[in-house]
Amino acid sequence: MDLPSATTGEPTARALRKATVRLVPFLGLLYLLNYLDRVNVGFAALTMNADLGISAAAYGLGAGLFFVGYFFFEVPSNIVLHRVGARIWIARIMVTWGIVASATAFIQGEVGFYVVRVLLGVAEAGFFPGIILYLTYWFPRARRAKIVALFFLAVPLSSVIGSPVSTLLLQHGDGLLGFDAGWRFMFFVEGLPSIVLGVAVFFLLPNRPRDAKWLTSDERVALQSAIDAEDAREVGGEVGTRSALTNPRVIALSVVYFGIVFGLYVLAFFLPQVIKGFQEQFDTKFSIVEIGLVTAIPYAFAAVAMVLWARHSDRTGERAGHVAVAAFVGAVAIAAALYLNSPLTVMAAVTVCAIGVFAAIPVFWQLPNSFLVGVGAAAGIGLINSFGNLAGFAGPYLTGWLQGLTGDFRAGMWVVALFMAIAGAIALSFRR
Repeated sequence: MDLPSATTGEPTARALRKATVRLVPFLGLLYLLNYLDRVNVGFAALTMNADLGISAAAYGLGAGLFFVGYFFFEVPSNIVLHRVGARIWIARIMVTWGIVASATAFIQGEVGFYVVRVLLGVAEAGFFPGIILYLTYWFPRARRAKIVALFFLAVPLSSVIGSPVSTLLLQHGDGLLGFDAGWRFMFFVEGLPSIVLGVAVFFLLPNRPRDAKWLTSDERVALQSAIDAEDAREVGGEVGTRSALTNPRVIALSVVYFGIVFGLYVLAFFLPQVIKGFQEQFDTKFSIVEIGLVTAIPYAFAAVAMVLWARHSDRTGERAGHVAVAAFVGAVAIAAALYLNSPLTVMAAVTVCAIGVFAAIPVFWQLPNSFLVGVGAAAGIGLINSFGNLAGFAGPYLTGWLQGLTGDFRAGMWVVALFMAIAGAIALSFRR
């Protein structure tokens, strides 16, 4: 669903086409690297845990500690981005996270693992909500779910592309560049592109339409005016930081996002180990590279479904129901996977769960954007993302603890289903 021609006009339409082509693939590439540097620890765990003597619970704690640093710095980081501009702040975020990601190659034990994960969270804080905020500066509401879905394609693609790449580096990196283990080589190499592209962001990313040299003068004015007018018409004036942070709708959406993200990160951090466990459960043998390829399958299907679901939401203008349905589908699928008796049927259920998780997220971000703008949006989006991403701590830690306690992933998957069902139920309350 596009904006009426009376409010867009040809200059605005041209500007939107250019912005889509110029910004979305570039931002998607940045997020692909961001997400890969965040979750490649799931592949490293296949050999790193044994090398460093890290237990399942200790690994879950370390994987989740990323989100502790992330939580405390998320809102301040997003407010800084709103004030100084995305060009400077996204560049700073990328360079620092790239340095920390590469430095993970040099850890020597549990404590080092914990420290580097916290530092990575601090370095990355503000990137994802900052981009969500940044996209509101460029695209009208009727197109944002699809635009966010195209940007968020980076996450499933980071698994479709990153899973085989990470496992190849892991399997063949032993001895390269002087590293004594493939997982060390993988961490070092995969952090470097973020540093390089962080420098590129400083020179290539315009803060707002009025700053884009690749738009003509009339396109800059038309697009900036259209976005400003829509914000004034749909939302009205800005609310302050405190008002946004204490808004009941913001708090409720934080809980919804927690439930969705709980499923996202349990899949990210533990799916390779679940597939490795098929050997015991179903007498099936996979090499490390084959585990990476199988891990990529759910994300490939989720990528397609996510874009189609977001387009349907934009076309109908309905948001909350789309979030709820997707969350419920994910919850039912992961619960069903616990009672299936072959690798094929389990992976089919996991794939449906991934589709539910990924379909929910781009549409979800249109809910806070419907009532927040300006510094209030910066603070509110930052809070929702930081609280929601605490599930990135709780999910891996609780799943690892339950796996160590029970010997399998069944209890952890039931917790995923529960939180996703709660997210869907609360999302339904936002239907208008």
